[in-house]
Amino acid sequence: MKSLELKVPPPLVAAIVAAAMWGISRVTPLLEVPIAYRVWVAVAVAAAGVIFCVAGVVAFRGARTTINPMKPESASLLVGSGVYRITRNPMYVGIFLVLLAWATFLATPFALLGPLGFMLYIARFQIAPEEVALTKLFGPEYIRYKGKVRRWL
Repeated sequence: MKSLELKVPPPLVAAIVAAAMWGISRVTPLLEVPIAYRVWVAVAVAAAGVIFCVAGVVAFRGARTTINPMKPESASLLVGSGVYRITRNPMYVGIFLVLLAWATFLATPFALLGPLGFMLYIARFQIAPEEVALTKLFGPEYIRYKGKVRRWL
């Protein structure tokens, strides 16, 4: 399955997952949760997700390195400051949280399969190849970083 490694941009993966979650919500039972609660929780969780994504982009921009997830080998610097002290993948954590917010809004337990599927796909086809490339680029420095900071949270 190496053919999918670093081939599908993570935002596109998220969009496909979000569309599938919506489809699932149309054909599965909904939880009877008032819309006001669903919206409030969804907005709060999505806001946290956006904060993670923006913090990741800002840290990369500040370090003047690439944010292109399809070409990790073109990274010019290993970023370990800011949000990268909390998670090695803040942008993926952010997308996961936005999908979790979407599942909350949709109010069907089956929609929770979306964020889980996103996490499993990204871990296998995006993060694992990124880690191989970053290990080649930064060697022991990246290995030490991996030992100190979790992949997710």
